[in-house]
Amino acid sequence: MKIYVAGPYSAPTTEEIEANVRRAIDAGIEIWKKGHFPYIPHLLHWVDLRAHELKTPMDWVDYMLWDAPWVDDCHALFLLGQSKGALIEYQRAKEEGKVIYHSLDEIPAVERGPTWADRHAHLPE
Repeated sequence: MKIYVAGPYSAPTTEEIEANVRRAIDAGIEIWKKGHFPYIPHLLHWVDLRAHELKTPMDWVDYMLWDAPWVDDCHALFLLGQSKGALIEYQRAKEEGKVIYHSLDEIPAVERGPTWADRHAHLPE
């Protein structure tokens, strides 16, 4: 399954934001190890930093719009934690009949299905 990781990003300090990003990445790694394909919207942290460097900052609405198609495209949503955005994403996933997970333990381990990239896995980096 493609599983969307929904959870808090915004926080009062840079350290707290980075901690939220690390938690989401950690969850994504665990989801990957269970045989699924995680989408981690918190990785937009790097887009946010670069947008500020370019003096074209993006706001909360921009990121919600960026992530909206990914929520719709995923088969399931993992609610890592609650925030305004995560709860909106959760509600959308629920309305669309997506599978909702509240803990990593609920996510079943599966044998990952093949993708087109498998035929290139033997190539050197």
